[in-house]
Formats: sequence, structure tokens, C-alpha cells
Amino acid sequence: MVKKVLKFGGTSVGSTERIQHVANIIKKEVSSGSKIIAVVSAMAGNTNELIKLSNEISEEFNKRELDVLLSSGEQVTCALLSGALIKMNIKAKSWLNWQIPILTEGEHTNARIINMHVEKIKNYLDEDGVAIIPGFQGISKNGDITTIGRGGSDATAVAVAKIFSADSCEIYTDVDGVFSTDPNKIPVAKKIDKISFDEMLELSSLGAKVMQSSAVQTAMMYDIPLEVKSTFTERKGTKIFNQDNIDYSKSVTGVAYSKDDAKITITGVEDKPGVAANTFEPLNKAQINVDMVIQNISSDQKTTDITFTVKRDDVSKTIKILKENAKINYKEIIYNDKVAKLSIVGAGMVSTPGVTYRMFRALSDENINILAISTSEIKLSVIIEENNILKAIKKLHTIFDLD
Repeated sequence: MVKKVLKFGGTSVGSTERIQHVANIIKKEVSSGSKIIAVVSAMAGNTNELIKLSNEISEEFNKRELDVLLSSGEQVTCALLSGALIKMNIKAKSWLNWQIPILTEGEHTNARIINMHVEKIKNYLDEDGVAIIPGFQGISKNGDITTIGRGGSDATAVAVAKIFSADSCEIYTDVDGVFSTDPNKIPVAKKIDKISFDEMLELSSLGAKVMQSSAVQTAMMYDIPLEVKSTFTERKGTKIFNQDNIDYSKSVTGVAYSKDDAKITITGVEDKPGVAANTFEPLNKAQINVDMVIQNISSDQKTTDITFTVKRDDVSKTIKILKENAKINYKEIIYNDKVAKLSIVGAGMVSTPGVTYRMFRALSDENINILAISTSEIKLSVIIEENNILKAIKKLHTIFDLD
């Protein structure tokens, strides 16, 4: 008998009508003989509403209590979905994070799942029951409710699939699968039938919101095949699995972008050993995520310019920390918070010559200036002015035959 983990995102359970539709999907799986664990998100918009309420109380709302508040959204969905299944005469039961329990470690609002007890749910599945589990949350060793970051229901689903040795993990969402770029922005974007873990990890970390990057990373580590599919159509989705099973007839699989970046340049930094470490250590301590880093040495080799990117929300905090850093000497700090990161991703890039040139030539033809460059084996990212991003995506999508 096949054991499946089905994860339903916020839009899939965004109303009672949609929850009943999800119940019908589960009923169909049960009728085919599958054992089902369903992982659910909060109803669409619910988490944002809860955050809004917390901000009305305090802009520095206590993180422990915020986790208690935010985890209530999934509890509502669990109960409604279980109730819908029971009405259909399907044996179903909701299990809250502390009833399983789902064990986590790490700080509030950003914990990670380390284990979960399986015996109760395993026995329930053996009795032909459907187990409904809340995503996005767990419980610490101290007995506190924790959450595992926005989009954490994906991570819960993958962890459940691993711990319960499921045969498959299906991620249901409001799109038909993973697309070559954002189909809302580029109507000619096409659905990708098969994609490797590596490519999906790059796309999700670069701004493609169809899956949480930490969930993809966990699936890759434990070789858990995933499928992203639509709750609202019966079309085949996108299968995500080991790179060995992918046919790379094209060098580029997708184009990703993010518009929440900012570029910071520190000019005239004294060039000596340890300068980079001294620059970035306090940013690390402040939990500011530094992405692309470029260092240019002056002709006299005495000073250097250091350019890097951070999230736009962190610009003020980053500049303040740099100005207070007594370990570095510099001429000035320049920043631009109207930039975007544009990336092409493809496992076939490593064996295809000319990809870098074609990207740069395409942007040049559109008179788009490149402000920074970062590369890896399967990814090429550039920083450009934000107002050029849509034009750049369209051009690259066409140049690399993704339309």
C-alpha cells in the first residue's frame, strides 16, 4: 500500500469551499488504496492578519507569544479539513504539533524540525485513518510552541515524508507546477515537467515562491522525490528529483528574480589581511544575510572597494553597523536600494559554452547595465536597476528558448 504525504498551501484551503475540494482530493486518494498524511497551511491571508493584530499590540511583540498566535491558523485548517472528511464518512483526525509531538530546536519564529513521534499516527494509518497535521510549527524541548518561518509548511511536509518513510510527497498549490519564470509577469512562461533538486533549490532561493528553499534542501539531502501540482486542476505537475534522472536538452531551465535587494559599496577600504572578515563579522552577528560580494583592488594595491548585497529591509541597519565598526577604515559608503537580482538557472549550463556571453549580450542589446555579477556551476546572477527587471526577464526568456 502506497503511503503519501499531501501538503496543501494557504490558497488551497483559503475558504470552506476550497477545504471541501481538498477533502475530495484526499477521498480520491483513499479510494485508490493510499495511506494519507495531509499537511496543511493556514487559510490564505490568515497569518498576515495575525501579524497585523500583534503589531497593533506592539511593534516588538514577544516572539514566544507570536509563535503561539501564528500557529493558531493551521489549527483552524486542521479541524475544518478533518470535519469535512468525517462528513464524507472517511476516518480522519487532526493532530496538533504538541499532540504528535513535532520536536523542534532553534529560536522562536525560526525553529527547525529535528524529529517527531511516529507511533500514534502510524497506528492510525494502519487503521485506515487519514492524519491531518499542521505545517509551519512544532514544540521545543521546553514545551514551548515554535514556528519554523514563513512557508514552513513545505518543510514540515518534507520532514514528515522522511520520518514516516513515505513513498511520495506532493505539494499542492495554486499553480500547475514550477514554471520557467513567473507566469503572472511573463505569460509565455512554460511549465517545467521535470527539474533537479539543485535547480529547484537555486530557483526557490532566488525568489521563485512555489517552494520553500529549506524544504527543497531537505528533500535533496534525503532523496525524497517531490511533485508540485495544482489543487484546482488535474493536470500533471512538476516532478523534482535527483539530477541523474533529468534530461538536459537545454542549458537554461528557468529565469528567477527578486526585487527586495539593495547594493552597498564601501570605497577606499585599507587592503590588508582580515579586512573582509572584520567587515562582515558584525553583520553576521546582527543576522543580516549578505548575498553577492565583489572586491576590487586599486591599482596601487593599497585600498579596495567592497560591494555586496543585502535585503532592502536591512539597509539602514547595515549602514549603521558599518559606520560603528572601528575595525575598518574606508573613504565612504554608497548604497542603492532600487536594484533587483536577475538569475538564470540550469544544470546544463556547466557543459554548454557561451551561456555567460549570451546573457551579457542580451542585456547589452536592451541597454541594461550590470551592477554586480555572481556565478556558480548552475546559476548566473546579476544585479541591475529595478526598473529594467521585466524587460530583462522577457529578453532572457526568449534568448534561451524558454517561451
